[in-house]
This record gives sequence, C-alpha cells and structure tokens, in this order.
Amino acid sequence: MLMWASVALMGLAVFILTNMIFNDEDQFKAQEKLEESDQRAPNDFAKHGIVLRYSRPFFKRYFTPIVQTMKNKKKFREKYRRPLASGGLTEIMSPEDFFAFKLFLIIGFPIVFMAVRWFLEETWPLSMIPILAGLGFVYPDIWVKGKKEARQKEIISNMPFAVDMLALSVEAGFLFIAAMTKVIEKAKPSALTEEFETVIREIRIGSSRAEALRNMAWRVDMIQISSFCATLIAADSVGASIGPILKALSVEIRQKRSADAEKAGATAATKILFPMLFLIVPAVFIMIGAPLAIQSFLGN
Repeated sequence: MLMWASVALMGLAVFILTNMIFNDEDQFKAQEKLEESDQRAPNDFAKHGIVLRYSRPFFKRYFTPIVQTMKNKKKFREKYRRPLASGGLTEIMSPEDFFAFKLFLIIGFPIVFMAVRWFLEETWPLSMIPILAGLGFVYPDIWVKGKKEARQKEIISNMPFAVDMLALSVEAGFLFIAAMTKVIEKAKPSALTEEFETVIREIRIGSSRAEALRNMAWRVDMIQISSFCATLIAADSVGASIGPILKALSVEIRQKRSADAEKAGATAATKILFPMLFLIVPAVFIMIGAPLAIQSFLGN
C-alpha cells in the first residue's frame, strides 16, 4: 500500500509540474524574448554575484510563476520592495522574483552540497542539509542588506562633489533638471548618478519635482539624502534660490563625512585590541619565551 501510494503521489507531482510547464510555456518564451532584447541584463546579473547568476534561470522559470499565484503576495511585495530599491536591484528582480529566489535556495543549497559531497567522495554528515536549507532562505536577505549598505556608502562618498556641481550649475543659470544632467555628465558613474537619472526620468514623465525627490529619499533610505531632498522640496515650495542652500548642504555633508571618518578612526584602536590580545601578544611571548625555555631545558 505504501509503495503504491508513493508511486501515485510521484505521478501526481510529475503531472502537476508538466501541466504547469506547458501551460505557461508561451508566456515564458515571450518574457524571455523581452529580456534578451535588453543588452544590460547579462552584465547586471553577472556583477551581482555567482549565486544570482546561476540561480536566476531556475527560480525565474519554475518558482516565480508559483509565487505570483500566491494569495499573500501583496504582503511580501510590500516587505521587499523598499530593500530591493535601496540596493539598486529594482531592474534586476521584482519582489516576487526575490521571494522565489529565497524559496529556490532552500533546495538549491542542499543540492549543491550533495553534488559536491558526491563529486569529492566525502562523508560529510547529512544533518547539515536542514542547516543549509535555512541558510538558503536567509541568504538573499543578507545579500540585499550588503548591497544596500555598499550602495549607501557609494552615494555618500559622491554626494559632496554632486552637490557642489548642482550649486555651481544653478548659480550659472541652469534649471534644476539641466543642473542634474550636468552633474551626470561630469561625475563618474555611480549609484548617485543613477538616482539623479531616475529623478529626471520621473519629472519628464509628469511627476512634480517634490514627488520625484520624495521617491529618491524613499529609495535610498538615508538620513543625509532625506535631509537633502526635504531641503530642496522646502526651497521649491517657497520659491527660494537653491544655490546657497546647496552650498550649505555641501559643507554640512563634508563635515558629516569627516566626523564619521574620525569616529571610525577612534573605534579602530578598540577593534584591534582583541586580536592583539589573543593573537599578537601570545605570538610575541612564544618568540621571546621559547628560546629561553629551550635554553633552560637544555641547561638542566
């Protein structure tokens, strides 16, 4: 009975999977053609890590359609939309793709573990499989958090030059959009120039300047950028000249960056204390004490 029940369940699973594959085959091929027309896509996937690069064809093909039919998709769509935007991953994957990525890695990491275990002919314990499955589910969250932090650091490092360029361009008579375009042309490509391009694009398709700046502050999710956008919105609402305001913001950002650098330098001594106590100091004692101990031992 158990054998026949297992065979029936396996047959049902194969039937459901086959039916799902053939039902959405046309839709998947159409979506694949659209993605092939975007020449940036392969490079974007490659630069975001080997896990995403080789996992995407599988979770995009087999897991995303399932996630899109879930009833509570609105909940995790709201949960993951802002982290993806803050990490600059909006054009790489949707919230549905991200949740599908998490689900796929639950089985992806154990499969890779088993394949490596078999290939190397090792006897690694199979009890690691549940741990790897849990790691697969949380890995995308850790990955997105790292992307967000790296992107925020990049934005802060490029902020003073961009604000100075904006101030100079506005005082030279450029309009706001023209000034941002000038910054994009003169500054090196970075996450900040990408945000400025998004702001310009939103304004050109009909959004107000205040709305586009609010969206930028929401995406970046940093106090400095929120202050920058709020100041520009307030100046725009009262019709004030933003040139002097931008200069003051540039000075404030540079001072904040210098203060952060001093804080990091002050905490460096504390961070190196524990490695010094547990690694360097014992090594020094061994180097000094070992010859004395050997000499004393041989002398006796």
